[in-house]
Amino acid sequence: MLIDVRTYRVRPNKMPQELDLYAKHGLVPQVRHLGAPLAYLYGESGDFNTLLHLWVFKDAADRAARRAAMGSDPEWRTYLKLAEEADFLIDQRNSLMLPASFAPIKG
Repeated sequence: MLIDVRTYRVRPNKMPQELDLYAKHGLVPQVRHLGAPLAYLYGESGDFNTLLHLWVFKDAADRAARRAAMGSDPEWRTYLKLAEEADFLIDQRNSLMLPASFAPIKG
């Protein structure tokens, strides 16, 4: 099992707009290809402008195949264009993580 941990910094005071844009235009095509996220979270304290989501894959090949399919989806591409135009995001970090043998999530 491979967990894709994606962390985004959102422009100050733009979190509601970012979440709304994603909910209206990005969620459906992303879930269609990747399945439901393990978590989709935003900062309540500390890093207020942080958005974090976790996606579960069987392995790197599964991740690559599903992300490639999503990348060619016209609805997803429309969302990416809208997100770029909105310019709510400052930066993005990705980490591919493996669950420890004793972690509650199992592959």
